[in-house]
Amino acid sequence: MGQIAHGTLNRTPSQIGAYLLDTLFSGYPKRDLQVRLWDGSTWGASSEPRFTLVLKHPGALREMLLPADELTLAEAYLCDDFDIEGNIEAALDLAEYLLEHSNRTLRQNLILADILRKLPAKRVTRPGRQKASLQGELHSKDRDRQAISYHYDLPADFFALWLDQSLQYSAAYFSEGPDMDLDSAQRHKLDYVCKKLRLRSGDRLLDIGCGWGGLLIHAAACYGAETVGITLSVPQAELARQRIREAQVNERCRVEVCDYRDLEADQPFDKIVSIGMFEHVGEAQLREYFAGAWSRLRPGGVFLNSGIARAFHNPGQEPSFIEKYVFPDGELVPLHVSLGAAERCGFEVRDVESLREHYALTLRHWVHRLEDHAEQARRITDETTYRVWRLYMAASEHRFWSGQLNLYQLLLAKPLEGKSGMPLTRTDWYVA
Repeated sequence: MGQIAHGTLNRTPSQIGAYLLDTLFSGYPKRDLQVRLWDGSTWGASSEPRFTLVLKHPGALREMLLPADELTLAEAYLCDDFDIEGNIEAALDLAEYLLEHSNRTLRQNLILADILRKLPAKRVTRPGRQKASLQGELHSKDRDRQAISYHYDLPADFFALWLDQSLQYSAAYFSEGPDMDLDSAQRHKLDYVCKKLRLRSGDRLLDIGCGWGGLLIHAAACYGAETVGITLSVPQAELARQRIREAQVNERCRVEVCDYRDLEADQPFDKIVSIGMFEHVGEAQLREYFAGAWSRLRPGGVFLNSGIARAFHNPGQEPSFIEKYVFPDGELVPLHVSLGAAERCGFEVRDVESLREHYALTLRHWVHRLEDHAEQARRITDETTYRVWRLYMAASEHRFWSGQLNLYQLLLAKPLEGKSGMPLTRTDWYVA
């Protein structure tokens, strides 16, 4: 490597690029990629690659790999230093290899870094979505509102391009197998949640982080529940109210813009559910979160909490692309941390179910649907926003398949004089 490196300055940028690709990818076990350089020349698979890495200018590799971390690589994609054509999920295997699985020695890495620095710098900040810049104390009510607004206040038409008809922005339930269509799988999810809650006509249901109201509408229309949803996003609440009126369940549904810490506890709920909001709470606030649910739940009631958890052996990486561009202040904790916080607040853990593969399948649908509507997504938002969502959802799918992330539904009971009120089996969850 050293002898070749000494002669790189006398080579063309394309020759340097090809040399770097040979070196960077020499140990990569898969041969499913092609690289197309800025001058049209190609490297790698000659036919039917699963994806093509498109380097847009002579300094693209420099922008991608100096420094070699997740955020640098992601920002190079957002700034169009490179593009990914074809299967972006397959490209995540390569990204992980570049960041974590190289077998080069320290000396080889130093030589590579020196060559990369000699490439021209050409970083152009793109218009559109920028890094989150939140103000105030971490997880204060005002800062949490800023974080929710940053992610969820995009036009609803953007989300509607790739979500199902009920606008469920959480994992579907592929109860009939991986080939289910997304709309059917999301309807099964709504029913599965209601069955786990053992929802009955007249039950008062609180949905913490209700999104665009899909579960509220389903619980009211199909189970006769009296539903209340809370969200910090004003645009979400406005659309949820519109959809409730259109479904003609407005007498049994209402949505409030409210922090979970501010909800009145004077009228306890029979059932509480939270799906996809838990990731925004923060580890330091878990006790307050579960204590709030406990105080708002009648004795004998149950709380279904569905949230993403990181694997115990996976502490996460810094800096994080998703933290900067997708979910600012989001925190994922291992399962035992959330279970401990719930139990310390008095809850009895009645069921824990992993739905990891279901979330991976859901994300695959979302990525493909977004890609199918790429031009519309760009018109509704901008190129950078489209790239952020494409990358974040593909990366999340990769992490669910690999086991770095998991999704757990916790069913927590508030016993009445020691009685949980729960049947002896789960049979009724699976009976139509």
